[in-house]
Amino acid sequence: MSPTAPARRLRLGLPRRAFSQVLLMQVTIAAGVAVLATGLFLAPLSSQLDQEAMRRALAIAQTTAQDPRIAEGVQRTAPAADGLVQREAERIRHATSAEYIVVMDTRGVRWSHPTAAEIGHRVSTDPSRALAGDQVMGIDKGTLGRSARGKVPLYGAGHRIVGAVSVGIAYDSVRARLIGAIPGLLAYAGGALAVGALAAWLVSRRVQRQTRDLAFSDISALLAEREAMLHGIREGVVALDRHGRVRLLNDEARRLLGIGDEAVGRSPDEALGGGRTTDVLAGRVTGTDLLTVRGRRVLVANRMPTGDGGAVATLRDRTELEQLGRELDSTRGLIDALRAQDHEHANRMHTLLGLLELEMYDDAVEFVGEVVGDHRVTAEQVTEKIHDPLLAALLVGKATVAAERGVALWVSEPTRLPDRLVDPRGMVTVVGNLVDNALDAVAGRPHARVEVELRTEGRTAVLRVRDTGPGVPEEQRELVFTDGWSTKKPPAHGKRGIGLSLVRRFAERQGGTATVGTAGGGGAEFTVVLPDALAETLTGEETASTPAGSGGTAG
Repeated sequence: MSPTAPARRLRLGLPRRAFSQVLLMQVTIAAGVAVLATGLFLAPLSSQLDQEAMRRALAIAQTTAQDPRIAEGVQRTAPAADGLVQREAERIRHATSAEYIVVMDTRGVRWSHPTAAEIGHRVSTDPSRALAGDQVMGIDKGTLGRSARGKVPLYGAGHRIVGAVSVGIAYDSVRARLIGAIPGLLAYAGGALAVGALAAWLVSRRVQRQTRDLAFSDISALLAEREAMLHGIREGVVALDRHGRVRLLNDEARRLLGIGDEAVGRSPDEALGGGRTTDVLAGRVTGTDLLTVRGRRVLVANRMPTGDGGAVATLRDRTELEQLGRELDSTRGLIDALRAQDHEHANRMHTLLGLLELEMYDDAVEFVGEVVGDHRVTAEQVTEKIHDPLLAALLVGKATVAAERGVALWVSEPTRLPDRLVDPRGMVTVVGNLVDNALDAVAGRPHARVEVELRTEGRTAVLRVRDTGPGVPEEQRELVFTDGWSTKKPPAHGKRGIGLSLVRRFAERQGGTATVGTAGGGGAEFTVVLPDALAETLTGEETASTPAGSGGTAG
C-alpha cells in the first residue's frame, strides 16, 4: 500500500478545505431541519385530520337525530330493510358520503345499516354512553373496519331518549388525505432545502474568500504561529480595527507603551491620552520611521493600513540607540577637541623648545605656568560652582568642544549646585541636550557665546541655558518640544527632534516645566524648573565655603 493511502481515506471521509466542510455541514443541517420540520408538521396534521373527521361524523349524527321522522319511525315501526328509518338514514349517508349511519333503539338493535342483513341485530360497539345522553367521538373498529365515529342520543316526544344515532367515516379516507398531503409537504421541504443549500453555498463562498481556501487545520496552525510570532518578537505590534479601536497588543507593545489588556477595545486617545504616539497610532501623523517619545523611551513607529479598514502599527525601542548616538556625537566632539589640543600642545612644545634653546629659561618657566594655569582655572571654576561630579565633568568636556567650535561656554556667576541631586543622570541628559542645542544654534556666528546657569531654591533646581543665536520665533516655542521636530540636518546615527522633547518629558515627570524665551542679547533662553530635584540630607561638600570672587568660566 502506498504511503498516501491513509491520507486518501481521510479525505474521502471529510473534505479538508474550509469551504467544502462548511458547505457540507450547512447542507446537512438544512436537510435535517427540513426533515424535522416535515415530521413536526405531519404529526399534528394527522391528529388534526382525525379530529376533523370525528367532528364531521358527530355533526352528521346530530343532523340525523334531529329528523323527527327518524325518531317517529323507531317508535312506531319495526326494523326492516325497506323501512322508513333505513330509507332516511341511507339518504343522509349518500348525501354526506359517510361510511355508515346506524340508527338503534334503546336496546342497541339496529334500525338502519349500509348492509341490510345487519338490520335487526345488536350493534357491535357499546352504545351505553350515547343512550345515557352523552355525545361520543372516537376512532373505533366495527364490522366495517376502523372508522372515525360520532354517536348522539335520539330524542322522541317529550325529550325522551328513544335510541341513538351512530355515524362513521372510514379511517382509510382520513389516512388517504394525510398521505395525499405528504407530496405537497415534501415539495415545500425540498424548496426550503434548496434555498438552504443555496444560502449555505453563498456563505461558504464568503468563508472561502476570507479564509483563502485554507483548511481548518491550516487556519488553526496559522493562528498558533501568529500568537507565537507576535509574543516572541522584540518589536511592539498594535492592531486597530476599522473603527480605530485597539484589538491586539503583543507583550512588547504593552511594555513599550506602559498599558495592558484594558486598552483592548478602546481608541488610542482613550488608552494612551494625548501626544505624538497617540497621533501616530491613530493615523493623524503619517510617514515612515516616525520618532515618538513615550515616557522615558524613544520609539520608532510605522503604521500600515489593512484590507479591512484597520491598521497595524509597529514600535521599535530606540532609547539605547539614541543614547549611544548622542554619546557617539559627544565622543566625536571630544576627539576633535583632543586633536585640536594635541595640535595646540605641539605648538606650545615647539615654543618651549625654542625658549630653552635660546637659553631664555625664565621666559620658559613663565610660559609653562601660563599654559597650565589656563586649564586649571577652567576646571576649578566649574567644580567650585557645581559639586556634582557628573555635571562638572560634562561641562568641562562641553567647554573643550565649544572652544574647538569657536564658541565661548560660560558658567554664570549665580550658579551653585550641591552634590545631592536625586537623579544626576537625568540632569546630565537635560543639561547635555540644552548645551548641544545651543552650540548648534550659535555655531558659525560672530562672538558666539553660550551661558549656563544652574542654581537651587530650596529643593528646587532651576536651569537656564542662554545663547547668542537667532533665537526661537514665538510661534515655534511650543513646536520645538514636539517629538521629531527639528530645523537641523539629521546626524549620521539617525534622526533629530528628540533632545528637547526628552528635556520637557523629564521635567514634566519631575512635576516641573521646560520653556523657551528670548535671552537678553536676542538669542534663545531655555528654562527648566525641577521641583524636589535635591535630596533632603545635606552633604558636607554643600556646606563648604565657596570662594566669593570666582568668575564665569570661559571655554
